[in-house]
Amino acid sequence: MKKRSAHIVLTRIHFGDLVLGPVLFRRLFFERTPLWLVFFVGLLFSNNISAQKVYDFNATCIQAYQEVNKLKIAPAATLIAKAKEQNPQNLIPVLLDAYTDFYVLFLLENPADYKNRFKNFEHIIETLEEGPKNNPMYNYCLSNVYIHRAMVSLKFGHFWDAGWDIRRSYMLAEENNKKFPAFTGDDLLYGSLQGIVGTVPKGYQWLTNLLGMRGSQKEGIKLVANFANGTDVWAKLFSSESHFIYPYLLFHLQNEKDAALDFIQDKKLDLVNNHLHAWTAANLSLNHKASANTKSIIENRNKSTDYLALPFWDFELGCAKLYALDLDGATPLLTKYTEQFKGNFYIKDALQKLSWANFLKGDMRAAEAARKQIFLRGGTDTDADKQALKDAKTGVWPNPLLLKARLLTDGGYTKEALAILQGKQQQFTSPSDKLEYVYRIGRIYEDLGKDLDAITYYKQTIQLGANQTAYFAARAALQAGQILEKRGQKLEATSFYEQCLSMEEHSYKNSLDQRAKAGIARCK
Repeated sequence: MKKRSAHIVLTRIHFGDLVLGPVLFRRLFFERTPLWLVFFVGLLFSNNISAQKVYDFNATCIQAYQEVNKLKIAPAATLIAKAKEQNPQNLIPVLLDAYTDFYVLFLLENPADYKNRFKNFEHIIETLEEGPKNNPMYNYCLSNVYIHRAMVSLKFGHFWDAGWDIRRSYMLAEENNKKFPAFTGDDLLYGSLQGIVGTVPKGYQWLTNLLGMRGSQKEGIKLVANFANGTDVWAKLFSSESHFIYPYLLFHLQNEKDAALDFIQDKKLDLVNNHLHAWTAANLSLNHKASANTKSIIENRNKSTDYLALPFWDFELGCAKLYALDLDGATPLLTKYTEQFKGNFYIKDALQKLSWANFLKGDMRAAEAARKQIFLRGGTDTDADKQALKDAKTGVWPNPLLLKARLLTDGGYTKEALAILQGKQQQFTSPSDKLEYVYRIGRIYEDLGKDLDAITYYKQTIQLGANQTAYFAARAALQAGQILEKRGQKLEATSFYEQCLSMEEHSYKNSLDQRAKAGIARCK
């Protein structure tokens, strides 16, 4: 009886909810089916038994992961193909496919690439869903692919699709956090999403209304910080990404700009051979008025053709040279960016900067030509592009002194900017020039560490510009709030942040609101 029972168990075949016993199965199948079909079905069952999907971050996959996160896309793709040959059931190479598609689509924004590559995400997701669900890597892999697809969707203007993918990514990471608390691999993604959700600007608040998405900036940043500075196996393995993401969160959400750049320096990130880290350092340096550092990073990076060719380098280097008033050096770089970049982000902004460079050179023909292109090219998804279009519509050229002071200040050449404006207030007679003058002086004093003088000018800016559509008053309120927050005057800081939020119809509304909300959250 025991042998018979064992035989019944071993030969019992399930077809959905139907169970066929051994005798009936033999009669229906073996006695009435051609031998070749019996062999084929046997082979099929054998493959299904052996084709168990696994998550193996083996040496080849680790090398591929490192290469793709240096933006060496072609070498990474070769390694991914090798890993698939080594073990067709390994799902890690499938995850890495999503990384290559993400970087190409997100950074290049080429519509032709989008047409060919975006559909790959769906196939990758379907393949990853075949993995074992009792493994924390199941949710981890899917969560990463969903956020990658969401970021690409945002770049190409598919905001609703992006919102749902962000929600899917968030829910998978949250589920993993509860089911596998000892697994730290998704702390970077989960913490980042938590930190960002609570500071979504007014224009994109629909994201926070998607079911289940609740965030804590404080807890999210803490999670990411622990991961970026961690020493466990996952923190070490995914350090390329954490050392890219964490400085951005420090810089933009925490307003700890010096700490963000110090982190890059303390970790001794390779800014020559890792283009992702070079991009981070160059971009944050430019936004922190250290354009000379941006110029050095870009010019000294590895120029091998193994790396993804990014028009970004031309744009950022062009900006760095423009901020130093190197007009002849800036114009060819900005021109190259506007001619070679296939996407929409920062095209209008680059064209405006190109028009300014030619304007200050006295080449009005080239300046007007660049301004006309602002109406024809690029999108308005970024605040900088919106502002460029808004300025172009006025048909008015900026005051040359104010423009030079602005560029020098943005580049970190503060004393030179002050020398241009000091004692020349009477030269600015129009309401818009008066407003910009007091704002520029406030920014210069802040950069020089003269906080009280800066706040005095910021208050004047708010008083003069609260009812204007220019962004100066809102930015002045934000800057004043940040100064007071650093001085420990959190109530006063919150008041200025709330003033920033209350101002409508200015071009930098979304980004300034996000930073003001982050400031309020920090003060609380």
